[in-house]
Amino acid sequence: MIVLALDTTGPSGSLALLEDRRLLAETGFEAQLNHSEKLLASLDYLLKTAGRDIREVDGFSVAAGPGSFTGIRIGLATVKSFAFASGRPVAAVSSLEALALKLKGGQSRLLCPLIDAKKGEIFAALFEAKGDGLAEILPQAAWTPDDFLARLPSKRIIHFIGTGVRVFSERIRSYLKDKARFSRRSLFIAHEVGLLGDDRLRAGKGLPAAEVKPLYFRRSQAEERH
Repeated sequence: MIVLALDTTGPSGSLALLEDRRLLAETGFEAQLNHSEKLLASLDYLLKTAGRDIREVDGFSVAAGPGSFTGIRIGLATVKSFAFASGRPVAAVSSLEALALKLKGGQSRLLCPLIDAKKGEIFAALFEAKGDGLAEILPQAAWTPDDFLARLPSKRIIHFIGTGVRVFSERIRSYLKDKARFSRRSLFIAHEVGLLGDDRLRAGKGLPAAEVKPLYFRRSQAEERH
């Protein structure tokens, strides 16, 4: 199965092409949320690098949120257009889960993806790496930093990743002291989005383009004004 994966939920956009879970090609770009300017050019580069044609893709995987509302809409619109044209299914996955998967090692450990949601909030969750999967310990949601951090176990090492780490690192340390570990890995997550999407597509959980919905976790500014 060939899967095209895409993430435009944050300032770092990325695309990946996988065949039977093997990474064929991956590309990332810093868009500062202007994803529409770089997305199609990056897709063309990705396909040429892998020596593949868009018509060979068996399914699509997209990070449906949480993150930038504009970025989410651009990513979903792009994937939906290809899915409508090809009739291929779409797997909508969480950017938080993809970030956590990026930190998953061979042993059991706690993983905390943290996305700066602006307006004094974070998109966050706590996962535990178990075997081949991730167990959700604290639910994915929009949180106030203190409410979320106060719920974290203080006696276990927790690995953090995401745009929220840079903004709230001092506050994290105030709660967890020496139990906090901050990842320096890139925030390009298309490969992980592809792996999660491959699982869903193989399980028959892919959706028609018209049924794919964003994962916002809170109302947009436009909705709040009405």
